[in-house]
Amino acid sequence: MRNILLPTDFSENAWNATKYAIELFKDEKCVFHLLNTYTPAIVSSRFMATHVGHAQEKNVREISEQGLEEVVRKIGKSYNFPGHTYKTISSFSLLVDEIKDIVEREGIDMVVTGTKGASGLDEVFMGSNTVRIIKSVKNCPVLAIPQYFEYISPTQIAFATDFNRFYSLSELQPIIDLAKAFKAAIRIVHVQYEIKALTEIQMFNLNMLRKYLNEVEHYVHTVSELNSVSKTLDVFTKELDIHLMAMLNYQHSYMEKMTREAVVKRMAFHTQIPLLVIPELGMNAPRKSSLNRKNAVMD
Repeated sequence: MRNILLPTDFSENAWNATKYAIELFKDEKCVFHLLNTYTPAIVSSRFMATHVGHAQEKNVREISEQGLEEVVRKIGKSYNFPGHTYKTISSFSLLVDEIKDIVEREGIDMVVTGTKGASGLDEVFMGSNTVRIIKSVKNCPVLAIPQYFEYISPTQIAFATDFNRFYSLSELQPIIDLAKAFKAAIRIVHVQYEIKALTEIQMFNLNMLRKYLNEVEHYVHTVSELNSVSKTLDVFTKELDIHLMAMLNYQHSYMEKMTREAVVKRMAFHTQIPLLVIPELGMNAPRKSSLNRKNAVMD
């Protein structure tokens, strides 16, 4: 049984991510945890939250709860997968803090979130909330879905790496599971500023990676960097018709470089296909435990 967390602000962007998650796991037993966090407009930090009046909090809570009920009704009209159940969580809290708590408390296997578009631009951008979630969630993968991306089974998955770090099997497992579920090919892509031979450490890590992936179809691609890592990967995914990009998030990783690029160049980090970001788990990462769930389950 998978536990999937779906943060929503009731926008079309969030609904698109919800649809993607339901389609992606349509053949699996899942509990989808629909989360909406709310704070009145005057609240700008957790320290001000205690000054919000009870009546005002009650009003926004009712709006939040009604919105979640409407999402569940909308799902019921569009989908009927017998293995799926839905829980709603309405919380007076900051989004990232609440997500971290729920991931731990409910044993969440994946967070699926939408990315917001940029007005007047053709590219699809990853909003600041999504970047904060990716940077903050340390014990489960985050799948970011672009605003206008329509679901397609991920039969071509790219895994971006520079081979400078040894990956554990537990870190690679989400990618392997997806590849097996959709009979997908994994295309390992290595972006280099200049093409040169791999070091002994890189070769060792590549060989271990291929050993871990021996049960799935996989290929290795080395490409030259075009202005930036994110731009290079964008071109790669278009040329090979990639359906989903995966990468690990650790110090000096591609993921870290790409989010830093966004700050340095004062432009939003963009992705036009779903992006699966896996946190650094390590060889001895503890298993998440599912505690008793307080919220009612809605079929």
